[in-house]
Amino acid sequence: MIEKVNAGHPDKVADRIAGAIVDLAYKIDRNPKIAVEVLIGHYECHIIIESNINFDKIDRRLKVEDAVERISGIPYIQTHIKSVEQDAHLADNQKEEIRCGDNGIFKGVPLTDEEKELSEIAHKLWNKFQSDGKYILADNELIICQSNAKYNEILNEINALKYKNVVINPLGEWKGGINVDTGATNRKLGSDMGGSVTGGGLHGKDLSKADVAVNIYAFLKAQETGKLVELHCAIGDTEIDGKPYAEIVEIAKDYIQKVGGFEKFAEWGMF
Repeated sequence: MIEKVNAGHPDKVADRIAGAIVDLAYKIDRNPKIAVEVLIGHYECHIIIESNINFDKIDRRLKVEDAVERISGIPYIQTHIKSVEQDAHLADNQKEEIRCGDNGIFKGVPLTDEEKELSEIAHKLWNKFQSDGKYILADNELIICQSNAKYNEILNEINALKYKNVVINPLGEWKGGINVDTGATNRKLGSDMGGSVTGGGLHGKDLSKADVAVNIYAFLKAQETGKLVELHCAIGDTEIDGKPYAEIVEIAKDYIQKVGGFEKFAEWGMF
């Protein structure tokens, strides 16, 4: 059983904005420290940034506002930015070498055929309609809630005969998006990670954060080995799973670069 939301879902819009801000941080600094929270909806976007980078500079604030407008698709959306310096104790942890930036437990689980199948459906419907959508596949029943699309248009995009039951827009046609619902960072981790969900959110953070690096590492190892991966760490750790933490960060960095950056990563998460 799996739920997947597409890149136009309000929570994913929030994730994508957070990712765009982290991308900006990496353009400013090769090794930034940053954590971003985004709440968006009803023509307003509220952003809190904790970072060693000063986002109060006018040009950086304008770039953040441009990203919000571009990703939300709403011209002149009211954007409220709170930028604060990262906690001194957290900053000191990273001064001498790359160390684990979080406490946490992490799990990597091989994707099921059902999870892969629903992800393909979600990607296909997003490519077709480019609007808010959420989908469930459970016990061979497919449930599709796709905004800004007619019933027959959606039906034409799927193989309905493959499933014992298909439910499409049970409440009828709907508009969706961030002016119908609000979105918040890291609220759709089940959609992002499948069975690998534990406690840490993937989005809005730099690579030193275990929520990013160790989650990615554990997920990739599970897909490679076909086995469950369970890890834990403490802030300041220099080694996890028998590897230097710096090596795990590099593995996560390579993955982020391959998918096109933190904003692109936020569109779909790990699959």
